[in-house]
Amino acid sequence: MSIRVLVNGAGRMGQLAATILREHPDFILVGMIKRDDDLAAEIKKNSAQIVIDFTQAEAVLNNTRIIIETGAHPIIGTSGLLQNQVKQLQIRCTELGLGGLIVPNFSLAAILMMKYAKHISSYFSQFEIIEAHHSRKLDSPSGTAIRTAEMLAETPKILPPQKKQHETIPHARGATHQHIPIHSIRLPGVLAQQQVIFGGEGETLTIQYNTIDQRCYVAGILLACQKVSQLNELVYGLEHLI
Repeated sequence: MSIRVLVNGAGRMGQLAATILREHPDFILVGMIKRDDDLAAEIKKNSAQIVIDFTQAEAVLNNTRIIIETGAHPIIGTSGLLQNQVKQLQIRCTELGLGGLIVPNFSLAAILMMKYAKHISSYFSQFEIIEAHHSRKLDSPSGTAIRTAEMLAETPKILPPQKKQHETIPHARGATHQHIPIHSIRLPGVLAQQQVIFGGEGETLTIQYNTIDQRCYVAGILLACQKVSQLNELVYGLEHLI
């Protein structure tokens, strides 16, 4: 029996998800809605079993809560959720026994970049993240950069004593998350890129990911749709399903 999926957000990622679902025999695209639509009413009207959210950072928390409370499985591809918000949403999904996914990046290459960057961080005590996206992306840093920093911070390490630094211009060293510097670039001509640069005595090591075409997200979107109904909790990161 085909699974009924609603796409919330009509931007480039929402359009891509809709195209994928229309072409796949396991799913029925029951609708694609925009910010002015009543999300809860559309979920109920269309009997949506899964809702994929590709909206904006300022709306994602409320949207996720609405999806969860209607009993649909959320797949959240919108960045902007903070760690404490993720934990609150996970608690609610556990109470309801409802499976869901928060996905900072649907690209297999990006997921592998994060996985191996975490492994490399066991051997280096200092590293920084540089991420670049197109100028239409309003939020920064990206969800991928935030998730990468969180994964890097999970690895126990001995940090060298930090020297006091002076920024002639505030934030010249970028923002920090989990004590890891993140630098964000927003320019036309860029789709999505990320580097994690590791520094050691007399050497550096860089692991880099580049998005060339949005079709790189197809496999991840399908994987999320295929697996989310089998979960009974809200999972943060597609790497847990690979």
